[in-house]
Amino acid sequence: MPAPIPAPGSAAPASAQGPGALRDRHGRVATDLRVSLTDRCNLRCAYCMPEAGLPWLPKPTLLTDDEVSRLVRIAVRDLGVREVRFTGGEPLLRPGLPGIVAEAAALDPRPEISLTTNAIGLDKLAPTLVAAGLDRVNVSLDTLDRDTFKALAKRDRLDATLAGIEGAAAAGLAPVKINTVLTRGVNDTEAPALLRFALEHGYELRFIEQMPLDAAGVWRRDEMVTAAEILDALRAEFDLVPDPAHRGSAPAETWLVDGGPAKVGVIGSVTRPFCGDCDRTRLTADGQVRNCLFAQGETDLRGLLREGASDAEVAGRWREAMWGKLPGHGIDDPSFLQPSRPMSAIGG
Repeated sequence: MPAPIPAPGSAAPASAQGPGALRDRHGRVATDLRVSLTDRCNLRCAYCMPEAGLPWLPKPTLLTDDEVSRLVRIAVRDLGVREVRFTGGEPLLRPGLPGIVAEAAALDPRPEISLTTNAIGLDKLAPTLVAAGLDRVNVSLDTLDRDTFKALAKRDRLDATLAGIEGAAAAGLAPVKINTVLTRGVNDTEAPALLRFALEHGYELRFIEQMPLDAAGVWRRDEMVTAAEILDALRAEFDLVPDPAHRGSAPAETWLVDGGPAKVGVIGSVTRPFCGDCDRTRLTADGQVRNCLFAQGETDLRGLLREGASDAEVAGRWREAMWGKLPGHGIDDPSFLQPSRPMSAIGG
């Protein structure tokens, strides 16, 4: 049974502080851990990071490889986490990534291990990551046009990204999932072409509504390409039928394409929020727990580790952090405030 829902502002009960899962006061249980390994990236996608970059987190504040592995171990062994996804910034820039993946794969019970990446360099690193225990990848790809890629990412790296995607598939990281954000006036006409590309290569494509997580803070809802618009564009060229399989806590609504079995997904984070089924907990590269992508507050685990806290003490603090999770992100609420950290610093 879910833990009872207390009055707002009340402390976490003993059941949330003691042994057990990462529950919140609304009955949700976090079993999916997103771990940012770096805030750095080799692209400058406008919806994430300014062209000049950002002030990077000072190296001493970043979790070490051993600290990352210890927190993942606590999450899996003591807190019921079943899926671990390494993110960034760009996680391929983390030199210790293969070792971190191997440590996670050696856990009992073994979690599902995935990676969100722009795939630059993945063609070279994929075999090593597979050997370490990586199960699958999600690759960000917003366009198939070189000039548009340069306009979006401020870097001429489309060929490197495509090579990385091919390398991931060749190494056995299947199905390769492609994540696409459409930007009005830039790549918003490319939805059908991207789906054809995915179908031809056996990749799984998911469109994601642009969220208010850009470093410049210029996101506007009326400028966002909505899930409804994406589906209308796809239906102009494909027959889409709602996927009869239940989505569970997955963020993407999926549709069978031209009768299936191929599918396409749309993550309507803004216009079709799935907060009620959210099962995620997030760890930033500097060791802060975020109980929601849009949370205004964080809980410091790095400090606990470096002060000599036991695994049980760290787990207890993590449970307390999750207990305070709000029922939804509140983007439609007039009081909504964009998080002070952009997506690159939070982790996808």
